[in-house]
Amino acid sequence: MQEIRDVILARAERLQAGDAAGTQQHNAPEVVEYTLAPPLGGPADGRDPKPLEAWLAGFEAPPRREVTHLEITADGDVAFATSIDSMSATPKGSSESFTLWYRVTLGLRRIDGRWLVTHRHESVPFLMDGSFRAAIDLEP
Repeated sequence: MQEIRDVILARAERLQAGDAAGTQQHNAPEVVEYTLAPPLGGPADGRDPKPLEAWLAGFEAPPRREVTHLEITADGDVAFATSIDSMSATPKGSSESFTLWYRVTLGLRRIDGRWLVTHRHESVPFLMDGSFRAAIDLEP
């Protein structure tokens, strides 16, 4: 399971370095993605760095990423991992930074001897009080 942990932490490090292509090298050619940003999700080209580059361009500097509470379950050539991650960043043109904690679930497969991400789901809880506002002030 150390190999899987290394993949997950390398993805976070590459994102923090602003290296979209390096982040994507840990993906399978096709990935099912449900990310924090629209759209709702679906299949995506797991190796294409352009969408991630466009997202990174919206920040003054690449976001700082922290992976916490990482739990990995693997059997054979299939694994899934859950974590509570944080992202700290300053949006382009803003003087105010933010830190957001969110939930992450990754599905991985061993393909040609390498563990690659095939499914990514990120979410933020929302308030169940009828306002449906994202609960972005939560911390683990």
